[in-house]
Amino acid sequence: MISPTLPAELKAALDGKLQGFSRSDAAQRSQKISTNYRSGGGSGTIKSEADALAYALARMPATYAAVAASLNAFTEIALDFAPETLLDVGAGPGTASWAAAEAFPSLQDFTLLDSSATLSRLALELAHDSTRLAECRYLPGDAGGNLAEVSQADLVVASYVIGELSEADQRKLTEAMWAKARHALIVIEPGTPAGYARILALRQQLITAGAYVAAPCPHEKPCPLTPPDWCHFNQRLPRTQAHRQIKGADVPFEDERFIYVALTRAAPADRAARVLAPPDAGKVEITAKLCTAYGVELAKVPRRDKAAYASARRWRWGDAVLSES
Repeated sequence: MISPTLPAELKAALDGKLQGFSRSDAAQRSQKISTNYRSGGGSGTIKSEADALAYALARMPATYAAVAASLNAFTEIALDFAPETLLDVGAGPGTASWAAAEAFPSLQDFTLLDSSATLSRLALELAHDSTRLAECRYLPGDAGGNLAEVSQADLVVASYVIGELSEADQRKLTEAMWAKARHALIVIEPGTPAGYARILALRQQLITAGAYVAAPCPHEKPCPLTPPDWCHFNQRLPRTQAHRQIKGADVPFEDERFIYVALTRAAPADRAARVLAPPDAGKVEITAKLCTAYGVELAKVPRRDKAAYASARRWRWGDAVLSES
């Protein structure tokens, strides 16, 4: 399991970039970028090096935490998966590549793809002194168009990118990413109803194409949740002083809501039930909402069953419950 906090090398690289950079200016730039992103403008507001750095300082910690949590969930199921090559689609400043490097020591080759030349320059600068990512390749250009020219990779990751595309382009990109995934594809999106809907559409498209779901779902059946409920998870991460200043926040932590799906070409040897919400620990029992191979179940673990109760007390939102698979 990897930590949700930025690796020391990445944090040092960002801190170095922050020297002499106005935090108030960074806060204004990141707010403008965030507003544009929420309105459907994607990363189009990132036009200068200062914009790219402001975006990275504001968003890399939370994005990294969500990707790390998703990779942790996948590695719990795919215990023997040891990829050597990675393709990071919509890589931005390289956040997912840093997380994958931490999660998989076996990775030797990193290819990053993004349409923003400004973000690509920043990604290469941040990776310059890394022991793992210094030799990464960054291919600028439209992800959908450029994927045809990229070699297959053992693992393909796409974080917070498909929401920037039209539905038709999402389907095209999904097909292209799956074609490039030699063994596994992991896609992470914001944990909103809209992000969940995008993940569901991608999931169904690739199940139809022969993919297996490794996580978070313990099956390839339709999602058993019904509106207004939706599947998403939460990762808490600490905020540094600089991060708080740039985000205009007072609390020393941030909660990142996200949704993901990990798909594989081979059927997982084992799959787990998934905790869909924070468990309720009462005086006589622990109650947890689980997604199982048979649908959504409300598990109740009585205190009198000491061993099971002790195990259930460790359950957290998003955890795998292997005994329920």
